[in-house]
Amino acid sequence: MACERLYYKFSDYLRERYGGKVYKLPINLPVGCPNRDGKAGSGGCCFCGEEGAGFESLPSQMSISGQLAANARYIGKNYKAEKFIAYFQNFSNTYLPMDVFSQYMAEACGDRIVALYISTRPDCIDDRRLDYLLHLKEEKCVDIVIELGLQSVNIKTLKWLNRGHGLAEFADAVLRIKKSGLQVCTHMISDLPSDDTEDVVEGARLLSALGADQVKCHSLYILEGTSLGESYKKGEFQPLGMEDFIERTILFLEYLDPGIVVQRLLGRAPAERTLFCNWDTSWWKVLELIEKKMLQENRFQGCRFDYLNGSALRKAFG
Repeated sequence: MACERLYYKFSDYLRERYGGKVYKLPINLPVGCPNRDGKAGSGGCCFCGEEGAGFESLPSQMSISGQLAANARYIGKNYKAEKFIAYFQNFSNTYLPMDVFSQYMAEACGDRIVALYISTRPDCIDDRRLDYLLHLKEEKCVDIVIELGLQSVNIKTLKWLNRGHGLAEFADAVLRIKKSGLQVCTHMISDLPSDDTEDVVEGARLLSALGADQVKCHSLYILEGTSLGESYKKGEFQPLGMEDFIERTILFLEYLDPGIVVQRLLGRAPAERTLFCNWDTSWWKVLELIEKKMLQENRFQGCRFDYLNGSALRKAFG
């Protein structure tokens, strides 16, 4: 069996959807997280630093329009982008009073913004916010994608990560987002040392069954000043090797619905505080190794996507 593409790259989707180069502009809100303030837990996820995921973001004290303008000038000039995605990246961006949340979202719908991507937690999604976002989508003619952190489908791993939620909250959030007419992207980590390959495969199967629109895959990185970093320095666990990560990533793609957009296969971390990231190898070199292995072994996204809609009936009766 052969396939025209290895996996459904985000860049391909953006060209198909918007007809040109589109880049994300990160927005940093003065927002917190229920897993830090005691509402869902304390201490936050074990891998999360004090700045959250937004280590390349502008100060949250800047207005949204100011952040968008500054980032658009830089990115538009360097990457020749003409259209942009307003990306609410840091912490839990729906974890706000309704009036404040709606004000921030509306302000982001500026010139040349074709979509809002909103990162949050599964336990920070409700019908009221989704109803508002659907109204905003229709009024401003922008796409809206909710990015949910999950990382693993193994409940014991979720506890190890100190996520502060389980699979039920995730499934509930995805079903509500899809029912509302918005899109959902899920964040997954392929090389968690407490997961095995069966967990990785089941992650792809679950996202496919729930109808996720996009996925953002991460490699595990370890930062100074985090509980994960302290455990690492004490020798309480060891990161998986690069070859294991590559194999897990390809397995995940093989079981993933080929219609799900893959935003990325691994990430980066702030160099000045990083204890471990991508085996001291440039992310693009690891990406090249993944794609090379897929080509050599004729493996591609969705080649094992055969398990939904009564798979046992098809095998028995055709």
